[in-house]
Amino acid sequence: MQRNAAKLPDTPLWVGVNFWSRTGGPLMWRDYRPDVIDEELTVMRDHGITLTRSFFYWPDFMPAENTLDERLLAHFDDFLDRHRALGMTTIPTFIVGHMSGQNWDPAWRDGRDIFSDASFVAQQEWYVRELTARWKGHPAVAGWLLTNEIPIYAHWQSRGIGTVDAAAVTAWAKTLIDAIRSTGATQPVSVGDGAWGVEVTGADNGFRVRDLTPLIDFHGPHVYRMETDQVRQHLGAAFICELLDIGGKPVIMEEFGLTSDYVSEENAAHYYRQLLHNTLLAGATGWIAWNNTDYDDLWNQEPYSHHPFEMHFGLTDDRGRPKEQLREVHRFTKVLERVDAARLLRPDTDVAIVVSSFLENRYPFTQPEDAASVFAHTRQAYVAAREADLPVGVAREADGLPDDCALYLLPSAKQLTAPGWRHLVARAEAGATVYASYFTGEHGVQRGPWWPKLDETFGVTKRLRYGLTDPIVDDELHMVFQRDFGTIRAGEDLVFPVAGTENSRSYLPVDPAGAEVIATDAHGRPALLSHARGAGRMILCTYPIEHMAAVTPRVNPEPTHRLYAALAAEAGVTPGVTVDDPRVLTGRMDHEDGRVFVWFVSQHDEPLTVTPVLAPDAGTLRALDGAAEAPLTAVTLPPFGVTVAELA
Repeated sequence: MQRNAAKLPDTPLWVGVNFWSRTGGPLMWRDYRPDVIDEELTVMRDHGITLTRSFFYWPDFMPAENTLDERLLAHFDDFLDRHRALGMTTIPTFIVGHMSGQNWDPAWRDGRDIFSDASFVAQQEWYVRELTARWKGHPAVAGWLLTNEIPIYAHWQSRGIGTVDAAAVTAWAKTLIDAIRSTGATQPVSVGDGAWGVEVTGADNGFRVRDLTPLIDFHGPHVYRMETDQVRQHLGAAFICELLDIGGKPVIMEEFGLTSDYVSEENAAHYYRQLLHNTLLAGATGWIAWNNTDYDDLWNQEPYSHHPFEMHFGLTDDRGRPKEQLREVHRFTKVLERVDAARLLRPDTDVAIVVSSFLENRYPFTQPEDAASVFAHTRQAYVAAREADLPVGVAREADGLPDDCALYLLPSAKQLTAPGWRHLVARAEAGATVYASYFTGEHGVQRGPWWPKLDETFGVTKRLRYGLTDPIVDDELHMVFQRDFGTIRAGEDLVFPVAGTENSRSYLPVDPAGAEVIATDAHGRPALLSHARGAGRMILCTYPIEHMAAVTPRVNPEPTHRLYAALAAEAGVTPGVTVDDPRVLTGRMDHEDGRVFVWFVSQHDEPLTVTPVLAPDAGTLRALDGAAEAPLTAVTLPPFGVTVAELA
C-alpha cells in the first residue's frame, strides 16, 4: 500500500509562520511600520523560517464594492519587497472575515450569503482577481489562499456544521480559483478552510474534501485539538495528515500552535517538536505555525480584548524575543536540511487500518455518533500501531480497500458496508490476516454489530440476544493467551481498561465453531479467536478494546500495541526497526538516493534509553551527524525528545 508524502512541484518545502505584525494584528495595514516588519521577518528567517502566510483584512482592503484601498495596496507592495530582500516568500490570504475568535464583515455586505448570493460572489470574484493580477508576477508570492477558516465565518454558531450547502461551497470555490487562474497566476492555490470536512472529522461543514480536491493544489489542515491523553495529543495532527491522503495532493500543516497562556515554554517546545516530527512521518510536506508574535500592546483591541489568550500564540514575545518553540522550529529545519527532506519518501506498507465509510458517507437512517466513533477508534488504533512501531497506512473503505496488504486492522467497528466485508474476507482467503474487534455502538439505535454472516466469517456461534447487550462488569479486561501468538507467549495476561456507555461497554459472547481460541478473558470466555479462511485468516476480538481505550483519559500506552505487534508477526510483517518500549515510537523515511533514516520519538516526560532491534536484513544504525563510525546500539532521548539515525 502506498502512503502519501506528495510535495508541491518545483517548490521548496515550506517552513513558515502565519504573520500579523505586533503593530496591529489584523489592523496592521492601518498602522504599517516597515522597520518593525523588517525586524519581525529577520527574526523568523534567522530561525529557519523562510515563508509567511499573510492576510488581507477584508473590511480594510475592500472598503466598498468594486473598490480597493490604494494606500493598503502600497503597504502590501512594500511587504512583498521586504520578503524578497530577505530571501523570503509569502502566501497571501484574500477573504479574512474570521480571525482569532471574531468575525468581521465588510461594511457593504448587507447580510448577503457568502456562497450563493450571485452579487456577493461576484464582488469576491472581482476582489480576488484584482489582487492576484497585481501581484501574480512578484517573486515573493509563493501561493494563494482563498480564506481563513471560512466555515466559522459562514455560520459561527455551528462552525458551518449542517448549515452550509456543500454544492454552493464547491461552486463558490471554483469561481474564486478560476478568478486566480484567469490572471495567469501559476502559484499553488488552496481554500484555507482548515480541512475540517466530513472526510476528516465526520461532521459535514459543507467544505467536503473530496469535492474540493480537484480544484486545489494542497490540503491545508488547521489542527488545535485538545485531548485527554498525552500520546493522542502528540499524534493527533499526524492522524489528520493520514486521513488527508485523498487525491494524492500534498498536505501542508497550514495552521498549528498554542498559546503561552495555556502551557509552559518548555512544554510548548515539546508539543512543537512532537507535532513537527510526527506529521513529517505521517506525510506532511510543509508547516506554517500560528503565529509569529505576541500582541500585548493590543490588549484593548478586538479580538484580543475578549479573547486575551489569543495575544500569546507567538513564536516570539511582544518585543520580538524568541520563545523556545521558535528554537524548536529552527532545530527541525536543521534536521530537514540534514536528511534532504525535499527528496524523502514514505516506504510502502503491508499494514492497513481500515477506516469505515460511515465516517464520511451519510447513509440513510444512521446517527452522527456513528461517524464520531469511527474517527475515535481509528485514531486510537493509529496510536497503538505507532506504539508497536508498525509503518501503518490508513485505508478508506470509501476509496476501495487496497489488495496489497498482509494485515488489515478493523478497530471497534460497528459498521462496514457489505461490499467492504466481502473485500476483507476475500483478502483473507488470498492470504492476508484480517483483524476485527466487536463494537455495538455508543447509542441505542440499531445497537449491535452490522456484520453480515458474523458466525461464518469468524468460525463462531454468537450468543447475542435481540435488543439486549452483554455488559462488561469487570473493571479491567484480562486477556490471557492460551498459546504463543506472534510476539506474545502462552500464559501472558494483557490487561486492558474497561470503559464506555451503557450501550458500548459490551462484549460479544461466542462459542468456537471452527475457530481456534487464542486468548480468554478472566471468566474463561473467548476473547481472541483465529479462523482460517483460504490461505489466510480472520481474527476476532470479542471486546471493543480500541473503543475502551479511546474514551479513557491518560491511557496510552495500553496493551493494544502488544496485540498489534503480535498480529504483525503472525502476518509476517514485523518492522525493520523496533524498540521494546512503547513510549518510544519509531518511523522510517527513505531518500530517493537509497539512504534510509529512522526516527525515534519519545512519549516519556523523563530521559530514557532504548535499544533498537533490527530485522536480520535491515542494516546497521549510525548516528545522523556521522560523528561516530561505530553502530548505534542504544538511543538516549531527553523528555519527549527526538533522535534521527541513518540505517546504513
